[in-house]
Amino acid sequence: MFATLQDRLAATFKTLRGKGRLSEADIDATCRDIRVALLEADVALPVVRGFVARVKERALGAEVSQALNPAQQVIKIVNEELIEILGGQTRRVRLAKNPPTVVLLLGLQGSGKTTLAGKLARWFREQGHTPLLVAADLQRPNAVTQLQIVGERAGVPVFAPEPGNGVGDPVRVARDSLETARAKLYDVVVVDTAGRLAIDEELMRQAADIRAAVSPDEVLLVVDAMIGQDSVVTAQTFQDRVGFDGVVLTKLDGDARGGAALSIASVTGRPVMFASNGEKLEDFDVFHPERMASRILGMGDMLTLIEQAEKAFDRDEAAAMAAKLQSGTDFTLEDFLAQMQAVKKMGSLSKLLGMLPGMGEMREQLDNLDEREMDRVAAIIQSMTPEERRDVKVLNASRRARIARGSGTQVSDVNNLVDRFLEARSMMSQLGRGGLPGMPGMPGLPGTGGRGRGKQPKQGKKAKRGSGNPARRAQEAREAQARQAQAAEAAQEEALSSFELPKEFKDLI
Repeated sequence: MFATLQDRLAATFKTLRGKGRLSEADIDATCRDIRVALLEADVALPVVRGFVARVKERALGAEVSQALNPAQQVIKIVNEELIEILGGQTRRVRLAKNPPTVVLLLGLQGSGKTTLAGKLARWFREQGHTPLLVAADLQRPNAVTQLQIVGERAGVPVFAPEPGNGVGDPVRVARDSLETARAKLYDVVVVDTAGRLAIDEELMRQAADIRAAVSPDEVLLVVDAMIGQDSVVTAQTFQDRVGFDGVVLTKLDGDARGGAALSIASVTGRPVMFASNGEKLEDFDVFHPERMASRILGMGDMLTLIEQAEKAFDRDEAAAMAAKLQSGTDFTLEDFLAQMQAVKKMGSLSKLLGMLPGMGEMREQLDNLDEREMDRVAAIIQSMTPEERRDVKVLNASRRARIARGSGTQVSDVNNLVDRFLEARSMMSQLGRGGLPGMPGMPGLPGTGGRGRGKQPKQGKKAKRGSGNPARRAQEAREAQARQAQAAEAAQEEALSSFELPKEFKDLI
């Protein structure tokens, strides 16, 4: 969603790098480019004016003029101001002292509110709560049925005493759901209310009546991030007529320009609490302003990536797998398949790679990444017998032909997979023992005790005696240190220039 904004800001900051000092003209040009980038991203004009004014004021101050690296200091200022307009700090859900905690969802029709209710309930269940979904949208056709299906997929029960489709009193349904929650010991109640194609008097009156009936602990406004500045107008109207405590942004995986996310917190004074970035129920998480700002500036989002990895990988299994990788020979295709399946649980491969720092420059390759390649590899491995997965050396020509037929691929695909697997396993083994050949001094993996293959100093040889003059001796030490740094840099450049990615990564990127 923020691709255009990210590209424009990256181009702006690129012109600053390499300058030892920034003039007032440089700062003015940078602020002008930032203003254009934000306006193109459909950020509300008052937000743009305030943002640029604060950046310019800080950039002209002492924190930039006296900095060793002014360009990086400007980027730091922009990052901090982005965090501020995105809400500042991560806002957590307020839980009721006496359960159940009531969460009321508001929003226009088409914003993804019903699906979001299922995602939110699933998230509460993963946090150790026992949520209950309430079907109080009795206006939209089949809204009750949709919520029941979503609730079944999320593993959360649904309170739906009325069939909907224009039949039933949503205020009474919401009120009765609290009695059911207390009787059956549900500690969280998520109320899905009706929406309209546009804001009208009936929608506002019904939302206000439901809020008065259930006294919610949190009122969340579900906003479609793809409608741009219209979402800000919608949020402002809901805030004036009904009131809400936080915002949930949906469809962040769309191709809109992202102005809603950057405007809504500043305009309404209410933070963005959750973000939905996909169609699956697991494509939902807490909104972290600092992480979103990092993504916009192309610095990645390693914390979210680590959290997703912790959910997908078992700690003990990961430790055992690391030991197998270090040994090399113990790592089998069965282990490789298990790792691939764990990675798929984390989400789309292109999204995961996009969280790495610097991957914004490879957006075109990520957009063209073939996600089906992992499925083809999995099909080939699953067409093998357990013996063949454990020891690929038994794969003769007839076995490979059978595997190709069973997986719907070509024999060449099976051969390529086996070759790439053996190369990768050999590389992991070399890293574990003491580094890759051709990379002098590269140590082994942490905790393996591996030693670098670089040239080791001879034992017993006396070091060359330095000058007796302390000033001259210090100068000699600095020169020797500079020569060592140059030699290390040259060795690294030589190693990297000869290093080639395995074919499977070339095929993906």
